[in-house]
Amino acid sequence: MTNRPPSEPESSQKTALGFDEFIAILVAFTTIGAILFWSLSRRDSSWNLNGLLSPDSTPSSSVQPNQLLPSPSPKVESNAVPRFNVLPSSPSAAVVEPKSFPTNSASPFPAVLPSAQVIPTQSPQPQTPVSSSTGLESSIKLSALPLVTPAKQKSIIPPPIAFNDVPNNFWGRRFIDVLSSRGILKGFPDYSFRPNQPVNHAEFAAILQKAFDQEPSKTAIAFQDVPAKFWATPAIDEAISTGFLKGYPKKTFKPQQNILRVQVLVALVSGFNLKAPTSPNQILSVYKDAKNIPRYAIDKIAAATANGLVVNYPNPQILDPNKVASRAEVAAMIHQALVKRGKLEAIASPNIVRSPKVSSELSQTPKTNLKGKLSDRGLSQQ
Repeated sequence: MTNRPPSEPESSQKTALGFDEFIAILVAFTTIGAILFWSLSRRDSSWNLNGLLSPDSTPSSSVQPNQLLPSPSPKVESNAVPRFNVLPSSPSAAVVEPKSFPTNSASPFPAVLPSAQVIPTQSPQPQTPVSSSTGLESSIKLSALPLVTPAKQKSIIPPPIAFNDVPNNFWGRRFIDVLSSRGILKGFPDYSFRPNQPVNHAEFAAILQKAFDQEPSKTAIAFQDVPAKFWATPAIDEAISTGFLKGYPKKTFKPQQNILRVQVLVALVSGFNLKAPTSPNQILSVYKDAKNIPRYAIDKIAAATANGLVVNYPNPQILDPNKVASRAEVAAMIHQALVKRGKLEAIASPNIVRSPKVSSELSQTPKTNLKGKLSDRGLSQQ
């Protein structure tokens, strides 16, 4: 018999893998795992996992080439990180806008492929979405209230003080109201005015200071009876320097002494430097008690009468020059002095003394013969 070589054993399905095949399979799976791990950790733009995992993304929405994804509504966050859009370099590549960054990432900004170009979200193209800061600024501008140009403030005089001791039918109510509304005269803490209370020299100097803004023309006098820290010292100095008051001999002012009606009128005429008429007696004939006027005050009282500064109550023809002036009488005469200066409007009152003879003839005299007519009557032109 011929000896035949033994035949090769038939391969079986249960034969184990060889060592080389096992190494090849392990290397393949390791390579695939490394590629997947690298892709997930680098957030490759081709995977677009942020859009799939984000709760704001819509599964049915598709990304078109050269089309930017709409950015979410702007939110103001203190720890916000600036966002970027990726502009594809080829029409077939999609645009990915990351919405958030993982806290465990080494870099706070997304990775950009070499073929992509990074540009800010603000773009002059009309299709480019507006960034969060720009959208917030535009919303603030749209919601801002329109500017309102303030109107010019008008000088409104406050209402007068409602004094509880000055009734509506009081003869000097309107004079007191006008001066109290302008702060020239004030009342007392109990809301009273005390219209019949006398006025002393210091109080009268304070009223002059508030009522008039005369320029000083004289030097103040250091009165012996007016202390430097006296409450009315500045007012007294101003009344002296503006020519309203002069004081008494031996450098005394007598601040606590009550002022007389004739002294009030003389002070107003002296402060305004009103010219006295050449025939004062004819003007003073309107008063039934003209003989009681002191000699030194005849010209001053005549000038005060001709200029409408005298206010007498209850009888306009009774001057009563040596009577102590009350607060209501001082208010009425100060008011008339301000009317003379053009600071206040005139008030129609039957207690204001007029010179009927002179005023009636002057109103009927032609302007061409006014100077001659005044010389005939012995009056100087004011």
